[in-house]
Amino acid sequence: MQVGVIGLGAMGNGMAANLAAAGLLAGVWNRTQSKAAAFAAEHGVTHFADPAALAAAVDVVITSVSADADLLEVIESLHGALSPGTVVVDTSTVAPETAVRAAERLRSGGGELLDAPVSGGPEGACQGSLVMMVGGEAEVLERIRPLLDPISRAVYHMGPVGTGQATKAVNQIAVAGVMQGVAAGLAYARQQGLDVGQVVEVIGGGAASSWQLVQRGPNVAQEHFPPGFKLQLHRKDLEIVRAALRARGCALELIERTLADYDALIEQGYADEDISALYRLRRDELAALAQQ
Repeated sequence: MQVGVIGLGAMGNGMAANLAAAGLLAGVWNRTQSKAAAFAAEHGVTHFADPAALAAAVDVVITSVSADADLLEVIESLHGALSPGTVVVDTSTVAPETAVRAAERLRSGGGELLDAPVSGGPEGACQGSLVMMVGGEAEVLERIRPLLDPISRAVYHMGPVGTGQATKAVNQIAVAGVMQGVAAGLAYARQQGLDVGQVVEVIGGGAASSWQLVQRGPNVAQEHFPPGFKLQLHRKDLEIVRAALRARGCALELIERTLADYDALIEQGYADEDISALYRLRRDELAALAQQ
């Protein structure tokens, strides 16, 4: 079986590179054509002219796009181009309802969708160590599972289409809480006159350790916030969570606080920074309180 990748952003590029190294990648398509052309030339694969051409040439399509509307646009472009039994594995983070809509549209054209959001960040995408949480038919997942080995260290079947995205929402809520704690703790360390880099090393080996602390803490210590996970994208994901909660007449304080923080950072021009930029707010809040 051959795979095509649609979307060569921070996550898609790493996944595509690992598939190419495994000899499984037929080619790529990206909205920014120059990026796809450069990738194809580097890895010796085809740069397809459009998503439909890619879909017609492969058995499995992996999509990695930024938003619900982008995914639905891609799915529409694939309709009519898929051979019977072609599988689309969507690794984007979208609403569960969007995944269901996409699956219904694909089935009407003979294809199958697995909603398969991932966790592990760009580092995991490059290292082939992503965790995938998959919604869809179990038989379909088992049929294409070997193609996921080069890009993932663990693949979990969560249930029907939409459950992958629901599980990813849990992940994004937890990430918000962890990053809020890391930002507050390291801002406190700075206020106390500690060496923030040393603090990261020390507590990174104890009960307060987390992926966010270990991977992002060294950058925070230097007050440098390259993406990683752009805060505007995490904001988009948390807005999906907020909408789901509101539909049930409830809310989570953590979500509301983090969205408000992200809005403040975006207004200051930090939309493309990593979510660890939350440290900016906690640092400045503590400094302001200390001056009162």
